[in-house]
Amino acid sequence: MPKKRKAIAAKGQTDHNQEGLPKQRKALHSCALSPLCFDTPASLFQSLIHPLGQEEFFCNYWEKKPLHLHRSDPTVALYYQSLFQLADLRSLCTQGLEYARDLNVCRCIKGKKKVLNKEGCVNYNVLTKDFVQKKATIQFHQPQRFKDELWRIQEKLECFFGSLVGSNVYITPQKSQGLPPHYDDVEVFILQLEGEKHWRLYSPTVPLAREYSLEPENSIGSPTHDIILKAGDLLYFPRGTIHQADTPEGVDHSTHLTLSTYQNMSWGDMLLDAFPSLLFDTIKSDISMRGGMPRGVLLGSSGTLDTSRQLASLLRGLADDIETGKLEPRSTDMRRDFVTHRLPPYTQQQEDAGKLPALENSVHLRFKDHILITVEPSQERTDEARELVVFVLHSLRNRRDNHMMGGDGGDNTDEEEEHDISQGLRFPLSHLQALRQLHEAEELPVNQLELPSDEARLNLVIALWTENLLEVC
Repeated sequence: MPKKRKAIAAKGQTDHNQEGLPKQRKALHSCALSPLCFDTPASLFQSLIHPLGQEEFFCNYWEKKPLHLHRSDPTVALYYQSLFQLADLRSLCTQGLEYARDLNVCRCIKGKKKVLNKEGCVNYNVLTKDFVQKKATIQFHQPQRFKDELWRIQEKLECFFGSLVGSNVYITPQKSQGLPPHYDDVEVFILQLEGEKHWRLYSPTVPLAREYSLEPENSIGSPTHDIILKAGDLLYFPRGTIHQADTPEGVDHSTHLTLSTYQNMSWGDMLLDAFPSLLFDTIKSDISMRGGMPRGVLLGSSGTLDTSRQLASLLRGLADDIETGKLEPRSTDMRRDFVTHRLPPYTQQQEDAGKLPALENSVHLRFKDHILITVEPSQERTDEARELVVFVLHSLRNRRDNHMMGGDGGDNTDEEEEHDISQGLRFPLSHLQALRQLHEAEELPVNQLELPSDEARLNLVIALWTENLLEVC
């Protein structure tokens, strides 16, 4: 997911040879009361966009236009600062950070991005020098790997959106800009953590863009929005919105957090994912789909218009079957990708699931927001007779330390773990209703599971219990 930027500014009239980043301050979490409500994913998002309501946001702004929420609330500003601040870099640099993987050092010069990364591990003193003397922006990748409160926020937002949520921190010195004008392929929420940032937004050249792209400043016209973002403020803009940002003169530095989501989450992406299996299933059951094409179609010697009409007719038949429920599109790969790569549940203690369930017990599922029940062809056979089975996928074993980090630096062990996670728990199709019972109920007696025998009931709950997904009430 594209990385967003933050700003930080150098101090004013001091000797550059003596000047450095501020010393680590006391942790702010103990004194910064959270203005966010973590009761449910929906309440978290609502508190994030307060005082705007969710209905107004999704009707009037989501995928449509930017939103600036100005807040003059010192409590919000203090909490935002506690999420990530310039002073945090001193301690973070002791944790083996690497250039490119964990952070970039860059500056926009004459409309072009200049990367100032060094090789290998990040040295705090060298980073300080680049920040102060070269007025470079520090772009910190996926800080939720290190910051518990960001893990907590992003895990809840992934539950809310049903989509991966990445983040980046941008720290920029005064009178400096990190990146040239560009647009992203994600929905963007900017939280101003420290200082101020000057944002200019422009009309999209590619609305709801599917890829990141730079845009020459002489071709983007005048800004539609010219905003000074202050500590505690929030800025939202849709994917495809052209933007650039700088730290104003007189502002010591700017730090902002970018939360990004909904990459490759369009209807088109769902069709790309669902159509192959949909067509495969339809070809097996519909003789009109198995009829041969006219001779010469592949050579281009058959009637193009007739071919187009026949394809349109077949597609209309598919659409009718989907609308009436005869066919059910399965976006299997997208769902698996989400479960495999999302954050694990936020928890400070890895509590086990307690005592082993028995037939006389009532049970309930844990971490329901992290469980996905899906019906798919068995992955053990490759012929056309593959049977449908039920998979229970979950994210409890996902690793926070590589969230949104792509494939960089992975080893074979990581790949094997990811493959194991993506397989999930497998059950016969006959277990689907019982699994749905568990997912829908607050608690359920084991002996009421809709399965043919007590042995099957017990085997099901023990399998879920073993994965830490179920506990006795």
